[in-house]
Amino acid sequence: MDKPEAFAPDDRDQPLYADRVRVYPQAVQGPVRRAKWVILIVCLGLYYLVPWLRWDRGPGQPDQAALVDLERGRLFFFFLEIWPQEVYYLTGLLLLGAIAIFAATALFGRVWCGFTCPQTVWTDLFMLVERWIEGDRNARMRRDQKARWSASDCACKVTKHAAWLAIAAATGGAWVMYFTDAPTLARDLLALNVSTTLLGFAGLFTLTTYVLAGWAREQVCTYMCPWPRFQAAMLDPDSLAVSYRSWRGEPRGKAHDAGAGDCVDCRACVNVCPTGVDIRDGLQMACINCGLCIDACDGIMDKLGRPKGLIAFETIGNLAVAEAAVAPLPPGRGRCAVGMEARRPVRLLRPRTWVYAAAMAAIVLSMITGLAVRQPVSLEVLRDRAPLFVRLADGGIRNSYTLKLSDRRSEPETLALEVDGLPAGAAWQVLGVAQEDEAGHPLVTTRPDGVAEYRLFVTAPVHALPQEEGTPITVRLLGQGHAIRAASTTSFLRPRP
Repeated sequence: MDKPEAFAPDDRDQPLYADRVRVYPQAVQGPVRRAKWVILIVCLGLYYLVPWLRWDRGPGQPDQAALVDLERGRLFFFFLEIWPQEVYYLTGLLLLGAIAIFAATALFGRVWCGFTCPQTVWTDLFMLVERWIEGDRNARMRRDQKARWSASDCACKVTKHAAWLAIAAATGGAWVMYFTDAPTLARDLLALNVSTTLLGFAGLFTLTTYVLAGWAREQVCTYMCPWPRFQAAMLDPDSLAVSYRSWRGEPRGKAHDAGAGDCVDCRACVNVCPTGVDIRDGLQMACINCGLCIDACDGIMDKLGRPKGLIAFETIGNLAVAEAAVAPLPPGRGRCAVGMEARRPVRLLRPRTWVYAAAMAAIVLSMITGLAVRQPVSLEVLRDRAPLFVRLADGGIRNSYTLKLSDRRSEPETLALEVDGLPAGAAWQVLGVAQEDEAGHPLVTTRPDGVAEYRLFVTAPVHALPQEEGTPITVRLLGQGHAIRAASTTSFLRPRP
């Protein structure tokens, strides 16, 4: 018997790599496009202007409202000051953002990708500049298809890329302003007195913005971004997504053809798509749900005197319900009213969205509670690990600890130190501290907007210690009236019996 071939001859002739088909999005007008312009202006305005906002935090403190202060190890955001040990607040924000994107996708499909994703926002801006300089879709296609460019063609290209680089440089410069004082950095840039580190990061973000928004564009959304790979898991039959109502548009035909649907196959929806997909093929990985095809199709329907909504934000369930309702009817444009009447109201509140809302509420509530109850002074006790303990000449066991007192205020405070949970006969002392309060507690002083360190030695006779290897002890900071300002629990270790 002949061995079967693994591939058919036609399959062997197919190339494994296909060149990129360049996309030339066409300008479109409509409510969706206007909404996208508003969102673009708001997002870019916030990104470029927030570093310039001021917030008075007192003498010696940075007055930039939003600042990642790497030198001090702080994150400032208006009245909030987050320390490195409070990184869980950043974790909460990341979780909140992720769940919010999941919830938005369950409700409205890839609305994040189509309206507020940084790649979409900057690509929209770059394409706007491109249209201003080179013209709309047809003009750009004619220029790129020329075998030889004229002087005016070269001037258009050079001007466009120069404008792109200027926007990218402003983007990279604004990014580093979140890590250093914006007015100071601007003055240093004018004086050419900027560190190579800042220039390196600004150059990196300039390059990535220029490449991703100017050259890669739809390749980022289709191949580089991981979100399209699992977006289908976020959708359900009640999720609103940009959809083509095939029950109304099919069969396609000319405007005057009898028995044809509303789609006249003008390809206006394809021409305006920034990723070059045909929405009539259904839900696709490359579709970012921007909705520009809705404006394009509604414009054609207006010209033809037909109802809008051939392409619209629609649920998967309503597509199936309308398809079933018009199935008995003969093909033609008369099925539009029947299909629209069969649609069900969109359910925004459903089990999945309630779960997302509850998760977000829990995260927000826990973060607000943590911020409300957190104390300006915190205590961290670190037991020495090398050695774990020291056996003294008299047979006693000594453990050594490092006390770290963090104070988020601008003024120092003197607090009393107390160690609780020690066995009978144990003693402890803090090195370098001579003052005591009336109860005999040593007095330690915090470091304003910093961390003060002290060494604590705890000694106990071995016969007074329990048989367990570790004895829990508590170190407390006491304020006026012996009120507990901060506390931390650690352990006192002994040799194995």
